[in-house]
Amino acid sequence: MSHLFVIVRHGNTFAPGEPARRVGVRTDLPLVDTGRAQAEALGRAFKDQGLRFDRILCSPLRRTRETADLIRATLGAAVEAEPTVLLAEIDHGVDENRTEDEVIARIGRDALDQWDRVGIAPPGWTVDRMARIEGWRALFAQTRPGTTLLVTSNGAARFALQADSALAAQASARKSLRLRTGAFGTIRAEGDQRALVEWDRRP
Repeated sequence: MSHLFVIVRHGNTFAPGEPARRVGVRTDLPLVDTGRAQAEALGRAFKDQGLRFDRILCSPLRRTRETADLIRATLGAAVEAEPTVLLAEIDHGVDENRTEDEVIARIGRDALDQWDRVGIAPPGWTVDRMARIEGWRALFAQTRPGTTLLVTSNGAARFALQADSALAAQASARKSLRLRTGAFGTIRAEGDQRALVEWDRRP
């Protein structure tokens, strides 16, 4: 039995020209106009691919719920989105709401590269790495066939790629585990085998 997991990062929460900040689980921002357009573009792309979602999961944060709802509306999907803490953003600690330049000035570029390449959180951030990985493993262990849409954040999505050795090996060939805003990745599960189909693709 085959199960397809489509993992989406929410749309933009900062307007063009506005400095982006590190926002995590403690900052509940809405989508801006470009973020809503990204979500609608995702919905159209999935519709063009003929995707039908049997289940939709999102984090409790507004930006992921809005993204999920706009994708649903564009697809005309009847299934409701289910909030789950597994998909919640991480806690950036003292770096919450700081700009990228401010974060790098505190932790250094190497620490940020470690986070993006292998998911090791910089000092001062609150990330239970193994709990995140185990949560993705439990999700991927679903045996029923179908397609699941997961709308989440950059901090949470990366751990999907470390949920088993096959995914980790495929991910190691990439320069980064990051998903850009409005981008998606796809993982196919066949029994206990997982394969990364694509990652960080924008419509």
